[in-house]
Amino acid sequence: MAGAIASRMSFSSLKRKQPKTFTVRIVTMDAEMEFNCEMKWKGKDLFDLVCRTLGLRETWFFGLQYTIKDTVAWLKMDKKVLDHDVSKEEPVTFHFLAKFYPENAEEELVQEITQHLFFLQVKKQILDEKIYCPPEASVLLASYAVQAKYGDYDPSVHKRGFLAQEELLPKRVINLYQMTPEMWEERITAWYAEHRGRARDEAEMEYLKIAQDLEMYGVNYFTIRNKKGTELLLGVDALGLHIYDPENRLTPKISFPWNEIRNISYSDKEFTIKPLDKKIDVFKFNSSKLRVNKLILQLCIGNHDLFMRRRKADSLEVQQMKAQAREEKARKQMERQRLAREKQMREEAERTRDELERRLLQMKEEATMANEALMRSEETADLLAEKAQITEEEAKLLAQKAAEAEQEMQRVKATAIRTEEEKRLMEQKVLEAEVLALKMAEESERRAKEADQLKQDLQEAREAERRAKQKLLEITTKPTYPPMNPLPAPLPPDMASFNLIGDSLSFDFKDTDMKRLSMEIEKEKVEYMEKSKHLQEQLNELKTEIEALRLKERETALDVLHSENADRGGGGSKQNTIRKLTLQSAKSRVAFFEEL
Repeated sequence: MAGAIASRMSFSSLKRKQPKTFTVRIVTMDAEMEFNCEMKWKGKDLFDLVCRTLGLRETWFFGLQYTIKDTVAWLKMDKKVLDHDVSKEEPVTFHFLAKFYPENAEEELVQEITQHLFFLQVKKQILDEKIYCPPEASVLLASYAVQAKYGDYDPSVHKRGFLAQEELLPKRVINLYQMTPEMWEERITAWYAEHRGRARDEAEMEYLKIAQDLEMYGVNYFTIRNKKGTELLLGVDALGLHIYDPENRLTPKISFPWNEIRNISYSDKEFTIKPLDKKIDVFKFNSSKLRVNKLILQLCIGNHDLFMRRRKADSLEVQQMKAQAREEKARKQMERQRLAREKQMREEAERTRDELERRLLQMKEEATMANEALMRSEETADLLAEKAQITEEEAKLLAQKAAEAEQEMQRVKATAIRTEEEKRLMEQKVLEAEVLALKMAEESERRAKEADQLKQDLQEAREAERRAKQKLLEITTKPTYPPMNPLPAPLPPDMASFNLIGDSLSFDFKDTDMKRLSMEIEKEKVEYMEKSKHLQEQLNELKTEIEALRLKERETALDVLHSENADRGGGGSKQNTIRKLTLQSAKSRVAFFEEL
């Protein structure tokens, strides 16, 4: 009895020890995941679990987003998950998204998973028209998206219409021109074909490098009012705070870089910005909701921290990640080179096989023709031999008749004719016999010459037959394969060696590998400058080409603003535009903001 009671108590204690959980659904840009979370978990516990599941180490760019009454909010790391103003209906849904954007994607985004998530998010924002992208740049970005998805262009695989079901261009761009889907596909494919040799991560990085120069890239916009009550837009991004006209989200009126800002705070709906220069008065603005102020402050603190971190030496963790990324890049480069060599060897082998098959077919045709020529030669020789025999027999017969005629002439001459009439008749017969004998002698000579000619033709026919047999013998005894290629030359001593052991491939990196990689990076920089110039020329060509098909009446306000900026020469990089806006002193910019 006591044992039964003890066992029941032990079971009930175990039951009490099991923590209560709730279900959370995490939506990333390309997947959905569900987790069982403990009731006591804070935001950081859930966030760390998601990052570990994704294998993500560059966690400082990301956050878990949810929506409160049409307002975006981010999960706080030090607050319990269920203490947030989220729906208590399970599964509780959060979106794992980039919260902060890099200034330079190529330098800051180290992990491939980080690059991929940014690529998917920025691509969606462009297609959803949350980031304005001009038409010609949209086509170029689409070509890199196609390269990332389909790999190298292959005309035999990627035939007309293969992009028909893909969403590659913003609807605004498609509606702006009198162009069919086939015409857009043709222009995208033309650029796609030029990206041959780029791996998925390289194509995605090229996409981000172009997208990061778009005016609305990485900017969070909020409606504010200054002291005068003028409605304005506040833009928060990796470079600083920017003030926009509500009708123009492309070009800020004034900007304040993070290195000019000392402190940011808010009280109720009023926001206060303290410049680094204490001689400059603080400037204030009002937002529409307290919840919006909290979000602005979060974004300001996070962007400011990242801005300052970029200008310091990398932490040990970042240094390790970059070192691993460099090694991984070198390994992938060598792997791509190996695959390229194998592909080249395979293509050469296929070309050699095709050439052998072509030569074999050619030799078969030559052998068939030689056999036919031999058969014709044998038939001709038989005919000539038969004709020569007939001619020879005719010549013999004529010679016999000529001899008989001669004998008859001698007999007639020897016969004595007594009377004149008989003599005359005899002379006439003799004359006729002589003419006949002469004709028969000429015919005999002609037949003899013809027999000689036929003998000569027969000899030539037999000689042609002999040559045809000799050629057929040469064709049938000729080797049908080319000589083996010599072994490939050994790799130079400074190349990383490949050791194939069983089914495993090991890479031995040497110091010269990293030196060569550094040289390649420098070379890539030079090539990038040349490519950028070439790229701009291509963009201008495409813009000129499709300009005639543009429907002016369908232009949006942002299309008009972008065209005006381009006409004023404002087509430079986003950072250059911000830099120009900060040439004035901070004091004059604050005064300008107050007077807007």
